[in-house]
Amino acid sequence: QVQLVESGGGLVQPGGSLRLSCAASGSINSILAMGWYRQAPGKQRELVAHITTAGSTNGGSATYADSVKGRFTISRDNAKNTVYLQMNSLKPEDTAVYYCNAEATMLRNYWGQGTQVTVSS
Repeated sequence: QVQLVESGGGLVQPGGSLRLSCAASGSINSILAMGWYRQAPGKQRELVAHITTAGSTNGGSATYADSVKGRFTISRDNAKNTVYLQMNSLKPEDTAVYYCNAEATMLRNYWGQGTQVTVSS
C-alpha cells in the first residue's frame, strides 16, 4: 500500500505561483511513476504532469499537458519521497482540485485526497 498526502494548494491571483507537494509513504519501492491530475467543476479529471521515479537519482522522464507546458514543472526528491508541482503564471482556468497519483507495480494506482487551487483576482 502507498499513502499520498498533498499540500500547498490555496488562493492565488492570476499570474501568481504555487508549489504543490505530494509526500508518499508505505511501499515506496513499488512506485514506478507519479503524476498530478486536476479536476475542475463539471469536467473530467485530466493529467497535468507525469514523472517516472524508478532509479536512484532525482531525475526522471517528465511529460506535461499542452495547457501547462512552459508554466508548470514536476520534480521529485527521492530522499524525502516527495513529488512537487511548481506552478507559475497561473490562470483562472487552472482552478481545480489537484490530485497526486502513484503508479505502482502490479498495475496498482494510488490517489491522494486532493488539494484545491483557486486562481482569482
